[in-house]
Amino acid sequence: MWLSYLEKLLQAFPFFLKGLWMTVAVSGLSLVGGTLLGFAAGIVRASRVRILESILFAYVDFMRGTPFLVQVFIIFFILPEWGLHLSAFKAAVLSLTLYAAAYICEIVYGGIAAVPSGQMEAAKASGLTWVQRMRYVILPQAMKTILPPLVGQYVLLIKDSSVVSVIGVTDVTRVGWFTVQRIPEGLMVFGLVGLLYFAVCYPLIRLSNALEKKMRAEEPGGV
Repeated sequence: MWLSYLEKLLQAFPFFLKGLWMTVAVSGLSLVGGTLLGFAAGIVRASRVRILESILFAYVDFMRGTPFLVQVFIIFFILPEWGLHLSAFKAAVLSLTLYAAAYICEIVYGGIAAVPSGQMEAAKASGLTWVQRMRYVILPQAMKTILPPLVGQYVLLIKDSSVVSVIGVTDVTRVGWFTVQRIPEGLMVFGLVGLLYFAVCYPLIRLSNALEKKMRAEEPGGV
């Protein structure tokens, strides 16, 4: 029985690879978009412009305070009622991008806030504009604090991408659901799904751990 299931699973393996490619494509595009939007939002929040800060507070609180599945449904099912029709792939990328940007915004803002205020004051006294102060003084120092949790957030985003299978994106999770209908051995099928996710996430986990160790070693008294 097990050998029969294993043979069928091996026959279906090319479909798992196609699903894995879809997962990587959706996650990769979302990581790029979420990083760009999240960094912009975090920097704007650090500017202390009250109106913009209030808008970002509301956005971040909504994205972090509601289930990601609900956000996916809003984009895929509600937006068409307002005239914005998106394919499942585009809706998946957009929802993941907005979701990631909210968390990355907080990571970037926290990194900027961790830079001693004297650095900003010294840069201001040197005659640098706000943009120049951010670019040449604050962000280079903040990146040491930002990078480890940022890479960790990438790992979470890749795993959260499994949710988009509910709107028809044929990612590796959806391939698993299709396969388990033909191979009624869920442990074997979703064990393979888990291994494929692990293969993508593990290098990022190692990178995150390495960055954290490097940051601790660079701290005064660090080992």
